[in-house]
Amino acid sequence: MRRTAVADQTDPTAAGHPSRREPAQAPARSEADPSGGKPEPGFLSQLFAPVAGFGVTFATMFRKVRTQEYPEVVRPTQKRYHGRHQLNRHPDGLEKCVGCELCAWACPADAIYVEGADNTDEARFSPGERYGRVYQINYLRCIFCGLCIEACPTRALTMTNEYEMADAEREPLIYEKHQLLAPLGSEMLAPPFPYAEGKTERDYYRGQVTGPTQRQKDHVAQRDAEASSIPTEHEEVPR
Repeated sequence: MRRTAVADQTDPTAAGHPSRREPAQAPARSEADPSGGKPEPGFLSQLFAPVAGFGVTFATMFRKVRTQEYPEVVRPTQKRYHGRHQLNRHPDGLEKCVGCELCAWACPADAIYVEGADNTDEARFSPGERYGRVYQINYLRCIFCGLCIEACPTRALTMTNEYEMADAEREPLIYEKHQLLAPLGSEMLAPPFPYAEGKTERDYYRGQVTGPTQRQKDHVAQRDAEASSIPTEHEEVPR
C-alpha cells in the first residue's frame, strides 16, 4: 500500500504560531489612573527640577582653578617643540648656511626665500663656496612642519622653543636674516674672515674647529680698524 505524506499541520503563517506572535501592548491608561501605573514625582523633586542642571556648576565653583595666567606665567615647552627658526654658526663665528636653497625647495608652504652669493678670500661668511646673502621666512605662511630642518645638509637651520611671534601687522612677520641668525658667542668673531689656519671646509663639518684662532682675531681687528678710519657721509674729509 502506498503511503502518503501527511502535511505539517503547523502553518508558520498562522496566528497562533510562535513566530507570528503579536507584540505586547502597553496597558491602556484609564481615566482614573492617567499615569499608567507610574508613581507620581514628589513635591521636592518638582521644586528642585529647574535647578538640577546646575549641580555640576555648583560642585566645581569651589575647586582650585588650574588655569595658568599667561603671559604672567609662561609654561615651558617640550625640548623638540617647533618654534621660531634659527640660522646657526660654527664655533669661530662663520655661518653654517651655504646658500644651497634646499630648505626653500622642501618648504610645502613656500614660506622660505633664499638668495646665495659666492664667498671670496677677502669676504668669507661660511666655510663653503657660497653663503646665504638673503634669507627670509614668512611666518604668515609657515606651518612649522620642520621639513626645512630635515632638508638642510649642514645643520644650519634649526627650530627654537620661541613661540611668541604674534603681531598686529603683517610686515613684521616676515623675518630677515639678521633676525634669524644666531647671536655671536663670547669667543666668536663677526664674519667675514678667512678659514682657521690649516683647516678646510671638511674640517668645519667634522667639528674639528672649536673656536677662532689668533690669525682670525688679528684679521678681524685689522678690518675693524680700517673700517673705523673711513669717514662717514656726515664727516668732512681733512684737506
